Amino acid sequence: MIVVGELSLWIALLMAVWAATVSFAGGHGRRDELILSGERASYAATGFTMLASVGLWTALLSRDFSLSYVASQISANMPNVYVFAAFWSGQAGSMLFWALILSVFSAIAVWTNRDSNREMMPWVTGTLATVLVFFLATIAFKANPFVRLDWLPVDGRGMNPQLQNPGMAIHPPTLYLGYVSTAVPFAFAIAALVTRRLDADWLASVRRWSLVSWFFLTIGITLGMWWAYVELGWGGYWAWDPVENASFLPWLTGTAFLHSIMIQEKRGMLRKWNVTLVVTTFLLSILGTFITRSGIIESVHSFAQSPIGGWFAAFIVASTAVTAYLVATRLKDLEAKAGLESMVSREAAFLYNNLLFVGIAFSVLWGTLFPILSEWVRGNKITVGPPFFNAVNIPLGLLLLLLTGIGPLIAWRKASLSNLRRQFLGPSAAGISVVVLLLVLGMRHTNALIAYGLAAFVGGTIVQEFWKGIGARRSLHGEGFVTALVRLVSRNRRRYGGYIVHAGIVFLFGAFAGMAFKRENDVSLAAGQSFETTDPFGARWRFVSQGVSTSLALNREITAVALEAWRDGSPMGLIKTEKRQYFDSQRQPTFEPSTEVGIKSSMRQDVYVVLAGVRGDDAELRITFNPLVVWVWWGAELMALGGLIVMWPQAERRRQAGYAAELKPAPDEFAGVA
Repeated sequence: MIVVGELSLWIALLMAVWAATVSFAGGHGRRDELILSGERASYAATGFTMLASVGLWTALLSRDFSLSYVASQISANMPNVYVFAAFWSGQAGSMLFWALILSVFSAIAVWTNRDSNREMMPWVTGTLATVLVFFLATIAFKANPFVRLDWLPVDGRGMNPQLQNPGMAIHPPTLYLGYVSTAVPFAFAIAALVTRRLDADWLASVRRWSLVSWFFLTIGITLGMWWAYVELGWGGYWAWDPVENASFLPWLTGTAFLHSIMIQEKRGMLRKWNVTLVVTTFLLSILGTFITRSGIIESVHSFAQSPIGGWFAAFIVASTAVTAYLVATRLKDLEAKAGLESMVSREAAFLYNNLLFVGIAFSVLWGTLFPILSEWVRGNKITVGPPFFNAVNIPLGLLLLLLTGIGPLIAWRKASLSNLRRQFLGPSAAGISVVVLLLVLGMRHTNALIAYGLAAFVGGTIVQEFWKGIGARRSLHGEGFVTALVRLVSRNRRRYGGYIVHAGIVFLFGAFAGMAFKRENDVSLAAGQSFETTDPFGARWRFVSQGVSTSLALNREITAVALEAWRDGSPMGLIKTEKRQYFDSQRQPTFEPSTEVGIKSSMRQDVYVVLAGVRGDDAELRITFNPLVVWVWWGAELMALGGLIVMWPQAERRRQAGYAAELKPAPDEFAGVA
């Protein structure tokens, strides 16, 4: 099977080359037989890429250490769940995984459009095949997972202990699904530019795939935050690490597109902007892959220096040049069919929203790439840390939160004073009330006060919109509250699914603001010794060390410390933290010791305990109080739920007619997401 897998990789490359060549030729010459051949070759490339992937999984699960990739990623005593996940834990395997997802998504895109968008499909198929050619060629020539060693080692090196975590078994595949699915909207954008079919016909497919990308990026980024929080032991979940930023960039521009597309649907505006956002989101996904794979930027996530960096750089430059040329030569076709009538309108709110998303994306991109640019220009690398990102993006993020609440309250075209007064009264009262209450309770942190006031304002907007919708249904249909709520959401999925996403954003901003009040304590405790401190909410905590213990597991030695905790005299149970030293099957250390954090979670805060080391009988510990962390995970779950509601197929079927003419008034469901 391993030999079949290696052979399949090369055949998949040939099939992808054929699919790209005949699809472009068929589209240019309008030859149906070539178009059909290209689509079949795309399916064949998918099949052979699957076979290549099965071959690598077979090598991993059978622990064939004759393959360099297998020997570098697993060991004989590694649990099977991580052996399976080792497929994407290394350079070559993760590239093959990228190609596997891309080939499957390409086949799905071709199959679902077999009876529609026929003028554009050869260019869609050809573009997707071209991207697949790049990845398969990079794998085959520069990062081949089937390369064999000259000798057969007794055991492999094993996976980095920090990656032996359930979050890392799920986080990379989810993030890759988000990255790779940006290729389909990109292919449709290229096809629309080539064929000059730049009205609303291409938006239905693009919007659907953009939602898929946004959904998986949201989940992938959140899982990465959770992994960093529970595994790295530094006390936080977002550090503006370059690879974190790389995943955040396409999420920002993809979210901007999902907002601005509604203006094109409603008013025929922002046509150039939308095409640019689709293309930029894909290019940022490739850039993120480049940053992770090339080793050009130091990160806890990235791989070492590798030979594929130049290939990625060339692909990014070529893709940017081609798309820039196509956009520049189609400017007349991309002219807007309507103009902005008022700066106080829903269209204007969408525009401001997009400018903020792109502004944040630019600041994150600049801060991420600045070390590289400084090294090229001045010969020394200047690191850009969290202070820069926080100084720029906290104000922009708060403005974005404000617009999240303002957008749904303003009418299309032009808002009247009576409309503004009626719509803003309740949410504004909620925001002001929360700020006054927090001031009375003693809060003086400016950014936190603003964040909680704006979160209350946005929350008031969401509650008001649901309350009005439920009230209307109860008046018209005599439904109960729960029935009215369910039917309101099910029949207006884009609007109210968007509001649920916004509710998740409110949770996130509240949690982020809470981290301004975190408290850290560094202590050294022997068995029986205690430590007392106060948390950010004023509660008194007492921790008693139960001493240091050691034990052996399948592939690691564990040094652990347990603390018995009390809050205001009430027992809170044990909090256990560990240091783990991993071994191969010969009992030789494979990596530096890793940390397992002890966490006691509640709605108010996490008590976060890290074992820094052991000195004699004393355990060196860091005890941190992290307020409102659980609200980060709840907020992300709400966002994912809202995304699923928006993506639900029935909502798309009911709106197909809405894509036929851009300038016709959009149904009310378009009105709610801001």
